Amino acid sequence: MKFDIETLPSVRIAYVRQIGPYGSGNNQIMQRLKEWAKEENLLTESAVLFGISQDNPETTPPEQCRYDACIVIPQDYQMNNIISESELSGGVYAIFKLKHTAEDIQKAWNQIFPAIRSGGYHMDNKPMIERYKGHMILDDYCEICVPVKPIQIK
Repeated sequence: MKFDIETLPSVRIAYVRQIGPYGSGNNQIMQRLKEWAKEENLLTESAVLFGISQDNPETTPPEQCRYDACIVIPQDYQMNNIISESELSGGVYAIFKLKHTAEDIQKAWNQIFPAIRSGGYHMDNKPMIERYKGHMILDDYCEICVPVKPIQIK
């Protein structure tokens, strides 16, 4: 599976958090975030949205898994109390672009980690991110961004 390596910058984000099993609840809070962003004139062609699975469902009980639906906001944007605010720290990521369908995403998850290893990297200790940039939202594509570090050969 083909991927690119990209250094993501640290960005200011507005977000909505869902706590519970990953799945349909993630889509619901992403829609809630989009509605808010549209009302605030932030959902433009240049908008960047993130879906961040904060916990590993293999080691965290499903009812405690956290998922954040996020949008990048300008540094000078005045937040209200409706949506939470944070900063997404940047870093080096392997970027996998794919069609945003359940079938394509499931297929990708089976191929991502072997592709990263064969590319000379291993996963860094940060959450994986789904990224949606302007036109991708409309075309039903997403990027899975996996934090990576080069494998050190001794």
